Amino acid sequence: MKINFCKRCLYSSDHPLGLIINDDGICSGCKIHEEKDYLDWDERFKKLELIVKPYRNIKAENYDCIVPVTGANDSYYIVHIVKNKLGLNPLLVTYNKYFNTPLGIKNLANLRIQLNCDIIYQNINPISVKKITRKTFREHGNIYWPILAGQTVFPVQTAVNLKIPLIIWGAHQGIEQVGMFSHMHEVEMTRRYRKDHDLFNHEANDIISIHDDLTKRDLWQYQYPTDKVLKANNVRGIYLGNYIRWDPKAQHEEMISKYGYLTSSFARTFDCYDYVDCYNYMNLHDTLKLYKHGYSKVTDHACREIRFGRLTREEGLHLIKKHELNDPEFSNLFLKWLGIEEKGLNFIMDQFRNEKYWNKINPRKWEFNGWSRSQNPDYNKKISKIKFVKNNNFKYKEIENKYITIGKGWP
Repeated sequence: MKINFCKRCLYSSDHPLGLIINDDGICSGCKIHEEKDYLDWDERFKKLELIVKPYRNIKAENYDCIVPVTGANDSYYIVHIVKNKLGLNPLLVTYNKYFNTPLGIKNLANLRIQLNCDIIYQNINPISVKKITRKTFREHGNIYWPILAGQTVFPVQTAVNLKIPLIIWGAHQGIEQVGMFSHMHEVEMTRRYRKDHDLFNHEANDIISIHDDLTKRDLWQYQYPTDKVLKANNVRGIYLGNYIRWDPKAQHEEMISKYGYLTSSFARTFDCYDYVDCYNYMNLHDTLKLYKHGYSKVTDHACREIRFGRLTREEGLHLIKKHELNDPEFSNLFLKWLGIEEKGLNFIMDQFRNEKYWNKINPRKWEFNGWSRSQNPDYNKKISKIKFVKNNNFKYKEIENKYITIGKGWP
């Protein structure tokens, strides 16, 4: 089946989140992005202030809201808005992904200190996490399911348990990437979006089977509260991206200047800001994305920058071809952590190469025919001058040769 591409960005009609290309050849993600340039964001921020006003704890007997955070991504900017612009007292919550880098540990500790917030960490039994990871990797080609499940459910569980009904998230992935909704729809957190997209249609109960040793004891921490419980506690999750003109590059650079957010370069993308807290997201996890869907995170980054006008389409394609087939780094750490051999890792990963995008030449060699290979502009003459700030004092490859389970924080 022919794949159609947006004429403006580099996304295709094969996008796993679902994407529509109109008669002019422009995708739904690009059309919704246009709202960033004509919506009245001052008015929308005033609307945000009205939304959060009833949640202020005037008697100071509890927190005003919950903010999910990590040691990377948009966490600094979200907390900055919540504390300094909305004047709320948030409780920060974070799920321990176990693939932590020293950079991520430092960023998370610095965030807590610089913005003067209380924080709760969730550390799931690592034996259970490894069992789940083996299962989801073997059957679904996904090493990140426990992390995505934990990051999306722990804040909701905390909201219920501590009676803090408001959860504030950053941007909605479906809006930012594929224009699944308009900003004007003001969509909120839902169980269905979490299952369908964050968890690849596999809830905790779907992971258990008679063919392995996983039990409810391993997975109960990943269970989403029932609708009855959510309604009884009036729990809701809002997205700041519906009320603020969301621009990750500009926001990260503001946070670097204000709070000293630490960044690093990656082999598989030109963006130095996202996922510096994890050894695997931009490596094995991103490689599996390329195997299954024919594109990887560098395409997401390039499409975003094209839409903001900081890259041309040809420059974006050049950057994608430069990075997307680079080998993942730190695979040895994952092998040791999970207790498998490299041959086994490669064998399982190869099972998830989509035949639409990969041709098997011989048992050890594959030819890639993914999204970037389906487009042929003269990209070699369009080398980009876009700049990202790399400000850490050590190379990513020189980080201590192990995952950090619990970090000592910021000295």
